[in-house]
Amino acid sequence: MRVLRRKLIEEQEEQDNLLRMEDAYVPARALGSFNGRGLWTLTVKEIMRFMKIWPQTILSPLVMTFLFYAVFAVGLGSGARTINGIPFLSFMISGLIMMAMAQSAFMTTSSSMIISKLQGNIVDILMPPLSALELTLAYTISGVVRGVLVGALGLGAFMLMMPVAIHSIGAVLFFAVVGSLMLSLMGLLTGILGDKFDHLGAAQSFFITPATFLSGTFFSASQLPPAWRGALYLNPFFYMIDGFRYGFTGASDALLLASAGMLAIISLVLFTVAYWLFAHGTRLKN
Repeated sequence: MRVLRRKLIEEQEEQDNLLRMEDAYVPARALGSFNGRGLWTLTVKEIMRFMKIWPQTILSPLVMTFLFYAVFAVGLGSGARTINGIPFLSFMISGLIMMAMAQSAFMTTSSSMIISKLQGNIVDILMPPLSALELTLAYTISGVVRGVLVGALGLGAFMLMMPVAIHSIGAVLFFAVVGSLMLSLMGLLTGILGDKFDHLGAAQSFFITPATFLSGTFFSASQLPPAWRGALYLNPFFYMIDGFRYGFTGASDALLLASAGMLAIISLVLFTVAYWLFAHGTRLKN
């Protein structure tokens, strides 16, 4: 009788445990064709990554921008040099801001990918249910956010020190975003294809820095001989700086729509290549 009673008690306890487990069961969330929550999480993670070291990622580009401006301001003194009727220092401000934005956007995505590879935690990004589109968008958006943030702070600081006229706020915003987008995608491709910081340094030293310095930051295309002017028009960085400068001065060396179209096409091509690399796991899974 005691044995039978003990068995009945054990069976009852087992049934109670099963009922509790059923009550506690939470069905998995259906992700659907687009994992918006995953995209948001990875984007915020990447933004917080560079915000945690803001003296290096935000303050440093601003310091370099003002050092360039100070060197030229002291070197020129009170001279009245102009370019296309615009005082040289005013002409240069928009180029310096765009240059800082471009380099910041590039470093955000490229350094993130390289560090993930070197530390071996790239698998933590590839294993979650994130598609190639969501991965590409998350990294690209983080680079654009940093670039635009650096540009906004730089412009705000210049406005505190001197009057800075804005001719077209729409052009300023468009070329700030699209220029940062293009460099963010370039950085992403560099990070995917590269395996160490030497590859990142080579891309920055032999491509990004020369292209930004020779893009019209410190000069106008009208000052160049025809042959050099043709070479300048082959530099995609020229179009983002020229369009961004138009937003402040109302003057440009290239057609505004042509500059916008060129940057949009290049960004679309870069985005497609980055998406393809993520989809096939090229240089990521092997």
